[in-house]
Amino acid sequence: MVSWISTPVFCHFMCKLHDVFTAFSTTPLSSSVSVWTQICCVIPPWLDGSLLRLGPGLFEVGSEPFYHLFDGQALMHKFDLKGGQVTYYRRFLRTDAYVRAMTEKRVVITEFGTAAYPDPCKNIFSRFFTYFQGIEVTDNCLVNVYPVGEDFYAATETNYITKVDPDTLETLKKVDLCNYVSVNGLTAHPHIEKDGTIYNIGNCFGKNMSLAYNIVKIPPIQEDKSDPIEKSKVIVQFPSSERFKPSYVHSFGMTENFFVFVEMPVKINLLKFLSAWSIRGTNYMDCFESNETLGTWFHVATKSPGEYVDHKFRTSAFNVFHHINTYEDQGFIVVDLCTWKGNEFVYNYLYLANLRQNWEEIKREAMKAPQPEVRRYVLPIDIHREEQGKNLISLPYTTATAVLRSDGTIWLEPEVLFSSPRQAFEFPQINYTAHGGKDYTYAYALGLNHFIPDRICKLNVKSKETWVWQEPDSYPSEPLFVQSPRATAEDDGVLLSIVVNPGEGQRPAFLLILDAKDLTEIARAAVEVIIPVTFHGMYKP
Repeated sequence: MVSWISTPVFCHFMCKLHDVFTAFSTTPLSSSVSVWTQICCVIPPWLDGSLLRLGPGLFEVGSEPFYHLFDGQALMHKFDLKGGQVTYYRRFLRTDAYVRAMTEKRVVITEFGTAAYPDPCKNIFSRFFTYFQGIEVTDNCLVNVYPVGEDFYAATETNYITKVDPDTLETLKKVDLCNYVSVNGLTAHPHIEKDGTIYNIGNCFGKNMSLAYNIVKIPPIQEDKSDPIEKSKVIVQFPSSERFKPSYVHSFGMTENFFVFVEMPVKINLLKFLSAWSIRGTNYMDCFESNETLGTWFHVATKSPGEYVDHKFRTSAFNVFHHINTYEDQGFIVVDLCTWKGNEFVYNYLYLANLRQNWEEIKREAMKAPQPEVRRYVLPIDIHREEQGKNLISLPYTTATAVLRSDGTIWLEPEVLFSSPRQAFEFPQINYTAHGGKDYTYAYALGLNHFIPDRICKLNVKSKETWVWQEPDSYPSEPLFVQSPRATAEDDGVLLSIVVNPGEGQRPAFLLILDAKDLTEIARAAVEVIIPVTFHGMYKP
């Protein structure tokens, strides 16, 4: 049954295991579709809302391909759960990047790993001057969606977010955050408090043109019904370890009283970025560089008032994209992270050319990539009375250490919470409503086998016990936790994930509902269309 259109959806998907991350349409999907689903077992009656997801949906425009996993044009998905029934909807976001690409049948705006070139139909003088018109930043918001006041916004990692209607999935307007706060971009992983207050982080140029990272606060719904984004403000600033080379930032930590920013050794060379982009075609990935000697720095600031805590926390080099949780305990800040050892940028392995290789070749390439590991770091706040060379951590339940050195830095060593060769615990989720920024026990994640998402995992961060849901030839997305309305335990609720089934015997994708306690299946709702893999999303009650 179709409520918006009757046009069929034409999809062409890769049919091999190694293409699961790049299952996509090579011809445009229809702009919107809704499909009733076939349901196995019974959906909990209290689960009455919408699962919203975002990810790439198109990797070719005309005869021009996109080259990186993060370049696909944003496709928004919705599973409505009402009265035990499920209906699936999807629409492409009508961003400038998408609309102009569809109009001109080519890549018009440079994406993360794909450079856009001037219109070949222009004469040589027009093309020459086009190179010097400045940087046109993409608004392809394919990473995440989150609420701001009574509105909902799709986000990427630039200065643009896109307002969407969560009921119809229509694109409403493009918002440039630079009009309200001093940032060059914000992450797609904000922290949201119970009253609706939003905190996020982005890099900027600070005093004397020095690079810095700003924490931005967006207030909750205003009494005068004005747009909360218009009341955005910077509340605290973190310094950068290098003046013209900001670190890549994908997420950050927040407790009840502190912000934690992890500055990793993967850097954006701004001089290269500005000069190369204006002279020749280049993309964001071309401007990343890393240096193992820099190591990784942890920065801390208080929330109210927003003040930088001038302790120099340092550790060995690693990549980090997702924070699991951060909380305070007895004068310490506990920071749990999904890390990748070393300084090499993990995104280098996510070019589509790499992912399209045969499975054995993918595994060989992944052996060169940084080793994934779930780590716990502990930061002492009061270190002034301690002696050099002594472990400053006194929490009885962790082996993480922090040692004050003669140069004034505090060297951190982690406790490893989970590690298995080439098996990543990524896209983490927790019971954020009850335990975000607080002590917790359980984390849920997507399990990656050599970058292939083939399972859903649960981790007890205290005992290190693990649970796994896995099914042959089935590839899930990030599992979202939804708490039961009468919950008495931290893991009393369900996990929602979209599972895709590419390959020779393509089966319909399905919405998977798991019991969060033991990852047993409660129900699944099969969709009679093929769904591309998604990145992040939210559950809207």
